[in-house]
Amino acid sequence: MDDRALYQTILGLQAPWQVERVELRPEPGEVEVWVAAAAGMGFACPECDAAAPIHDHVERRWRHLDTCQFRTLLCARVPRLRCATHGVRTARVPWAEAGARFTALFERLAIAWLRESTPTAVARRLGLSWDEARGIMTRAVRRGLARRQPSVVPHLGIDEKSFLKRHQYVSVVVDLDRPRILHVADDRKAVSLVEYFASLGEAQRTGIEAIAMDMWEPYRHTVRAHVPDADAKIVFDKFHVLQHVSTAVDTVRKQEHQALLAAGDTRLTRTKYVWLRNPVNFSATAWREFAALRNSTLQSARAWAMKESLRRLWDYTYVGAARTFFRRWYGWAMRSRLEPMKKVARMLQAHLDNILTYLTHRITNAVTEGLNAKIQWIKYSARGYRNREAFKMAIYFHCGGLDLDPRGA
Repeated sequence: MDDRALYQTILGLQAPWQVERVELRPEPGEVEVWVAAAAGMGFACPECDAAAPIHDHVERRWRHLDTCQFRTLLCARVPRLRCATHGVRTARVPWAEAGARFTALFERLAIAWLRESTPTAVARRLGLSWDEARGIMTRAVRRGLARRQPSVVPHLGIDEKSFLKRHQYVSVVVDLDRPRILHVADDRKAVSLVEYFASLGEAQRTGIEAIAMDMWEPYRHTVRAHVPDADAKIVFDKFHVLQHVSTAVDTVRKQEHQALLAAGDTRLTRTKYVWLRNPVNFSATAWREFAALRNSTLQSARAWAMKESLRRLWDYTYVGAARTFFRRWYGWAMRSRLEPMKKVARMLQAHLDNILTYLTHRITNAVTEGLNAKIQWIKYSARGYRNREAFKMAIYFHCGGLDLDPRGA
């Protein structure tokens, strides 16, 4: 088998395309594979598939998979066609997508590597520039989003993720049933989610059964404006609720710690995370060591007991019984004389209806938090993102569940 037949087979070329010649250039370490269309073969307009005569030719090059240690370039004089409807258009080629500078096989390799590492590392290993590696990722995301078919997603999660300091965020919409990110938007304002909900058809909006989110009013406002019967579908995430209560407990601890230190009492020194830890995560030894603190008369112990008692709210089956439980818990918090606990109790009472919708839908943002952990890895591995669009593309690439595979014509 000669070199032309070898590359004809490797590239899987079919009529009208054939390998014309192969040029080995040892000095720069390159192989150029020249491909040409057989004379007299017809072409179709890439826009409408109508037969179109050749207008002229343009020379193009594509980076292909390396041949041993040699960088391999696929070269061709590609016909430009004169379509009666669309004017002059470049003919499709079977080895690469329109406008690409790499063959589909090379992009598949780059995408597989990008799934495992950063654009910087992939660019270094494949001999690309950072912009070329980022461009492959961006094109993959765009084709994946274009291929995504409209569907009804019954359970959504909404959350925000910071990408820079100084309170700069993106908002994410998550499919809780098939863990994937459906939409990434700038900021965490009411308008951040408008584009997503406006893109849904009536059946898709009606098909939403429940949405887990935190108690961020701009999100709630947008959902109410676009989702039918939204108040019955919004579920304030239990983990975010308990996070607010944990913050109140920590505030009580800090205030009490300062007062105790002034009196020479160091019992609360280095105990911050002990009070915030979920009891199921204690070892038997740590739980015994914590007993003296949690059974004490410290204000922090009372605040901790309120936090742990509130966990029972999500164990109820009936809304009426849950409301009775919360009413008792609320009274306990208001009589505690612990201002941080009273403040959080008032906030929970104001949002109680959409906390208790959990008992109907039984969803949380645990899936979203899992994806957030992956997003945190993306941000860390890239040492942060200064460009919001690049950050959004990376989220779609790694968490969007998209069909990223490049295909030729």
